[in-house]
Amino acid sequence: MITSLIRNRQLTLAQREEIAGWLFILPAVLGVIIWLAGPMIYSVWLSMTDWDLIRPARFVGGQNFVRMVNDPLFYKSLVVTVYYTAFHVPLTLILAFAVALLLNTKTRGIALFRTLYYLPTIVPAVANAVLWVWIFNSEFGLLNLLLRAMGLPKILWLQDPQTAMPALIIMSLWTLGGTMIIFLAGLNGISEQLYEAAEIDGAGSWARFWRITIPLMTPVIFFNLILQIIGSFQVFTAGYLITRGGPNYATNFYVLYLFDNAFSWFNMGYAAALAWVLFVIVLVLSLIVFRSGSQWVYYEEGN
Repeated sequence: MITSLIRNRQLTLAQREEIAGWLFILPAVLGVIIWLAGPMIYSVWLSMTDWDLIRPARFVGGQNFVRMVNDPLFYKSLVVTVYYTAFHVPLTLILAFAVALLLNTKTRGIALFRTLYYLPTIVPAVANAVLWVWIFNSEFGLLNLLLRAMGLPKILWLQDPQTAMPALIIMSLWTLGGTMIIFLAGLNGISEQLYEAAEIDGAGSWARFWRITIPLMTPVIFFNLILQIIGSFQVFTAGYLITRGGPNYATNFYVLYLFDNAFSWFNMGYAAALAWVLFVIVLVLSLIVFRSGSQWVYYEEGN
């Protein structure tokens, strides 16, 4: 009907195409306005209120942000998340890249191995949590059984504040399949002719890796780095399902603390303020990475 109305009006072809284009993107634009921009604007107002979901919201200005300055749990959750990010991001990138290099071969059955490495990524979070709770169990867990078999003492993986976070970092490496697939796609995009020409010139495998593979993979490394930084600051599931922020707040991630404020303690205004602080932190880190990208990211078609 809309198309026929457009045709019946005295419009040029360019005008009709423009109207049709706007109609096609209208659902996406409305989705962004209703489900993204709208809630974000509302959360700005909410961050300046005191609201417990029961009584009407009361405007308090910047008190929620001032409260953050004097909140020890805010600093604790931020330090915990930075600690997790500092180890999770480089380990995930290095291991995923190494696995992608191993799987970037044309051997029989390689598709099976690629599937096996990617499979943990699509396993439901609850199933992953149950599996790793058993692996880290202090009495009959798989890791402690291996330690006892080697004559070593057991480790309280999830009960000791010193080992709880390393345990969750180890668990996070279980789902590096998504990052590995992106690296693998990048490796498949590198022309074999470059390696052949370098080999003819006498370059060894190590030289080809550093002079061809790494430079041409820097855009993919850059992309995965951004995704990992954003994802690591939003980590929530492991801390919620396995340790519930303990022991002694050792795994009380920032988003978990935000969740508790919103849905356990009903401090919705303070939770919204925490969310905006997280947004600013991630934005600043992303801008720093983007700014540094010009120094180390190589694009074939540009400088």
